[in-house]
Amino acid sequence: MARSSSGIVAGLTAAAIAAVGFLGYQASATAPARPPQAAAQEPAPAASPAAAGRQDPAKPAPVPESSGTGVRVVYSLGQKRVWLVGDATQQPQSFAVVPSTVHPKPGTYIVGSRSGAVTGSDGVPIEHVVRFATQEGVAVGFSARVDGTTPEPDPNKKTGGIRMARADGDAMWAFATINSKVVVIP
Repeated sequence: MARSSSGIVAGLTAAAIAAVGFLGYQASATAPARPPQAAAQEPAPAASPAAAGRQDPAKPAPVPESSGTGVRVVYSLGQKRVWLVGDATQQPQSFAVVPSTVHPKPGTYIVGSRSGAVTGSDGVPIEHVVRFATQEGVAVGFSARVDGTTPEPDPNKKTGGIRMARADGDAMWAFATINSKVVVIP
């Protein structure tokens, strides 16, 4: 009897550990990038291409006319810029990005997957990954490096991470949920 009871206890313990691990994963996928008090204490990252390309909120970059209608993320390959276009009552948000080495073709896509925090294909810890396309066998999506930098990608590697400043990554994460529309324009 003791032997079968210990087997049941071991099985229940293993099931409980698996359930806690799964719930932890779900929580990490929906958690904010940083607690508010941690964000306030972080030093400002050095200027980067994405941060330098931010628009003055008083003079936002206009949403390209060729980008469709409705609620959507617009990604301009040529301008290296993203717009988060909400409903008609919301001012679009826009910021510069650093493109990956693998580019999605112009067209309309749907956000298919998201990850709260992972290691990028370039080996760097990233957060708020919003994937919307596959090109040349590489998943393409928006993300921010955890260290806050936005260097140009290594041209010798096939990567699909369109990088942005952490604050912009926070905004993207909040805006582009599963099944959100992403319009890529030349």
